Amino acid sequence: MGSCGTWARQELLVLLSSVWLWVGSTQPTPPGPTHTPGPQLKFRLAGYPRKHNEGRVEVFYNDEWGTICDDDFTLANAQVLCRHLGFVAATGWAHSAKYGKGVGRIWLDNVNCAGGEKSIADCKHRGWGNSDCSHEEDAGVICKDERIPGFKDSNVIETEQSHVEEVRLRSVVSGSRRQLPVTEGIVEVRYKDGWAQICDEGWNSQNSRVICGMMGFPAEKKVNRNFYKLASKSRPKQKRREDVGSKKRLFTERQQLNYRLHSVSCTGTEVHLSMCSFEFYRGNTSAACGAGMPAVVSCVPGPLFATGNGHKKKQRQQQQGQPRIRLKGGAKVGEGRVEVLKSSEWGTICDDRWNLLSASVVCRELGFGSAKEALTGARMGQGTGPIHINEVQCLGTEKSLWSCPFKNITQEDCKHTEDAAVRCNIPYMGYENLIRLSGGRSRFEGRVEVAVGAGDGDQPRWGLVCGEGWGTLEAMVACRQLGLGFANHGLQETWYWDASNVTEMVLSGVKCAGHEMSLSHCQHHGTSLNCRNTGTRFAAGVICSETASDLLLHAPLVQETAYIEDRPLHMLYCAAEENCLSSSARLANWPYGHRRLLRFSSQIHNNGRADFRPKAGRHSWVWHECHRHYHSMDIFTHYDILTPNGTKVAEGHKASFCLEDTECEEDVAKRYECANFGEQGITVGCWDLYRHDIDCQWIDITDVKPGNYILQVVINPNFEVAESDFTNNAMKCNCKYDGHRIWVHSCHIGDALSEEANKRFEQYPGQLNNQIS
Repeated sequence: MGSCGTWARQELLVLLSSVWLWVGSTQPTPPGPTHTPGPQLKFRLAGYPRKHNEGRVEVFYNDEWGTICDDDFTLANAQVLCRHLGFVAATGWAHSAKYGKGVGRIWLDNVNCAGGEKSIADCKHRGWGNSDCSHEEDAGVICKDERIPGFKDSNVIETEQSHVEEVRLRSVVSGSRRQLPVTEGIVEVRYKDGWAQICDEGWNSQNSRVICGMMGFPAEKKVNRNFYKLASKSRPKQKRREDVGSKKRLFTERQQLNYRLHSVSCTGTEVHLSMCSFEFYRGNTSAACGAGMPAVVSCVPGPLFATGNGHKKKQRQQQQGQPRIRLKGGAKVGEGRVEVLKSSEWGTICDDRWNLLSASVVCRELGFGSAKEALTGARMGQGTGPIHINEVQCLGTEKSLWSCPFKNITQEDCKHTEDAAVRCNIPYMGYENLIRLSGGRSRFEGRVEVAVGAGDGDQPRWGLVCGEGWGTLEAMVACRQLGLGFANHGLQETWYWDASNVTEMVLSGVKCAGHEMSLSHCQHHGTSLNCRNTGTRFAAGVICSETASDLLLHAPLVQETAYIEDRPLHMLYCAAEENCLSSSARLANWPYGHRRLLRFSSQIHNNGRADFRPKAGRHSWVWHECHRHYHSMDIFTHYDILTPNGTKVAEGHKASFCLEDTECEEDVAKRYECANFGEQGITVGCWDLYRHDIDCQWIDITDVKPGNYILQVVINPNFEVAESDFTNNAMKCNCKYDGHRIWVHSCHIGDALSEEANKRFEQYPGQLNNQIS
């Protein structure tokens, strides 16, 4: 391909990425108003990164290849196209040019198939070549990996002119084989049943940057090529010179190198080696790469994966001040909704023109590699607050997203249903090999078993985790380590999953914050096991889920509805029974006198990707005779009045006597209501409203002295129900109480402001008058 260096980049991408699949239509295209008759349609899958059964759909019509627009695209359309491509069915489809933008014509738009058509030409559409789309809307399909029996042409990618799917870094240095992540080594590509090398003639830092990005690292660094030249030639003798680099000893056997690629040329912005230009070696490669050696790359790990004090000190120096970008709502490290800090307030990014180049800038800025996916349509849940920017158009070389061209948002441009998200490449750490589940009905549930003593070549010893203290946060870490998404439940007893021969308890006292990558990163008792019940029935278990709910309090409503009521004691008997009053109420002269209550409404939204359901089943809900209702969660919210230094001066709590869909967003149907002992929960896109005038929707401030305070509301405070993000469960307001009236203002979700703005908030000196700006 070296002779083709003058080709236009788009033609090069098409040549590299397309898998040609010539398919005659099963029947001649019938004449009609929406399609033109033709003797033959041809189809192929293209784009990267992808597997052989997925990709951007390209159609050959009227002697020209073109794409299909994703407008109104459905799974039924994908079914028809996958059969064209020789697969039995479709399992999914992709929008917004997930597999890269095509070139040339956009042949079809607004395609509407029923699913049983023999040809895409039989489906309704706007007409061949009639489209109002750009290539940013190219549709893709994911087909079931099962071929139609007797289908002649294949879409398998293992031909001599195949593309490159799998890449690895093979370390050749003693000790680093077991030390993860591998940051330096020989670049190898998967070829047939083994691995092959790349000739480094003409290799440059842009090529290394692409490889490091694929491996999950944000940057590359210069490598000692002489060290690897020695390694690639022969095995060193016992007393051979050991001063190469830092006296590293090599343990590489003399091996026959198998070169696969040469003349690699990347720009540095590609997210996959396949998108670079390169040439394949053909035939006998024993004499290949005569003047060169295998390509070697050394990468700089991000802060989460840095090892050694030198790395970590350098990372700390580079991270002065609070970052202006973060990921929220993802189950795994390196994925989530993109949020940016602007004017001291966190907000989201609209997904218009969101692509892999911009997503990769975000990933590298956060210390990860290049982007695997640029997600649109709030695939990682909807954010709250402002949508700061739109139409981000990075070149891919920028150090920060803020260096990319973008448009400031206007209210009409976007909604949170269009929040952009990313999935980044992260380094391989091998954590998933140290944990497994047993006994469950599916791979998403079971008793947790962990491997201990797996260092220095020893065989790991599998054992159980003590169930004492095991809860949602610990289960979240276990599910993340397993690669199974979020935790649905953390179980302290698992007698019903007693199907394994592993019976020894090896880990106890596990206490996680919820963000760790592995249970070994959480606090635990170490080798000194301390578990009261060591029987297998008391071993910890999990039920994992790919999605989770995410509850947020609507802060402005609290501010708008807050007021003080002096409520007579004779009207508070039921509230006292449910412990909704301060402890001094027990000493009051019942039924005479009153309690001073700060009342407000709570509107709790589910912005996640799964319904919020109480942990306890209906059979275990508690009936409260006084209020005549069931409690599905004993404590659903905490209400606190705090001094500016955090001292609690009054508190309240709210049991979830009724979790239901009070209202929902447009096009979302209500699913839960409490009437007639109905199912309780909050549907995605709905909210539950606790009005200010119902019992216990208050804080008893009878004993609070006049002053400046912080009102704090925390939803799901005991982590009883799993959520994708617990950092947004708290809401804070400033309030000034003069003994008669109260002013509540500056209400916001706990993580909505910058660190500096939060400090100013907590040092609030109080209002001098009632003019709240």
